[in-house]
Amino acid sequence: MLQVEPISPVLGARITGVNLSKGLTSEEFKQAEAALHEHGFIVFPGQDLTPQQFGAFGKLWGRAEPHVIDTFHHPEDPNILILSNVVKDGTPTGLADAGTYFHSDYSYLEIPARCTMLHALVMPREKSGTTFANQTRAYEELPEATKERIDPLVGRHHYGNRDDLNTASRTVASVLNDDQKKKVTWVQHRIARPHPRTGRKALYAVSGSSFGIEGMDDGAAVELLDELKEHATQQKYLHTHNYQVGDVIVWDNAQLLHAAPLTDPHDPRTLWRITIKDR
Repeated sequence: MLQVEPISPVLGARITGVNLSKGLTSEEFKQAEAALHEHGFIVFPGQDLTPQQFGAFGKLWGRAEPHVIDTFHHPEDPNILILSNVVKDGTPTGLADAGTYFHSDYSYLEIPARCTMLHALVMPREKSGTTFANQTRAYEELPEATKERIDPLVGRHHYGNRDDLNTASRTVASVLNDDQKKKVTWVQHRIARPHPRTGRKALYAVSGSSFGIEGMDDGAAVELLDELKEHATQQKYLHTHNYQVGDVIVWDNAQLLHAAPLTDPHDPRTLWRITIKDR
């Protein structure tokens, strides 16, 4: 029987009593979806999935879209992005550094990500989990005057990390080649964005892909975005989940920021990732 257990008071829940290789019933999926919306991210421990089974799990949540970096798509399913720091015969087997700064997946696209899911296959000796920041709570705890100021504002987004544009840095957004750069452009999203399914407002992608605000001077816009980012990534809004082999995690990009770990390149780490579009 499916059971939901909160992981921390900030966010996150563990779901047990299901074997994802056999799929979820409609009632089980309804419970898992409700847990995602309530807790921000959910973890199914102890899973062992083939690419086909992981892809089928992804389809329960919506339409998957392959990452713009097509170099490391799984050969059996292009919707699966291989995240790995393992190098074989001098060739990387996956994307090594996947967003080590706070961001929301696909916020640089007109239709951003609904949720992202990872399946942990090889975990390093050192703890190296994803850190999540609760943006619903961060918005709700803003001063009323700040809410009134930002509610009508629309952010300008592009692929990248506004805090680090140095392509030689490990904390820069994963570098695109010329063909991949042609696939991204400027898009707009509300800064105080209602959740597409629950309606609750959250700060949206105030770190990462947001480079400006419509109708504002760029300097003033970045200053405001930086203030919001500082507020939104306070320790009281954070929780880090350290993966165990077999974990399948799903997180809600509409209400969270997340930052991947900057791992030791000599300490193997491999996961599969699927990202689901908002609609």
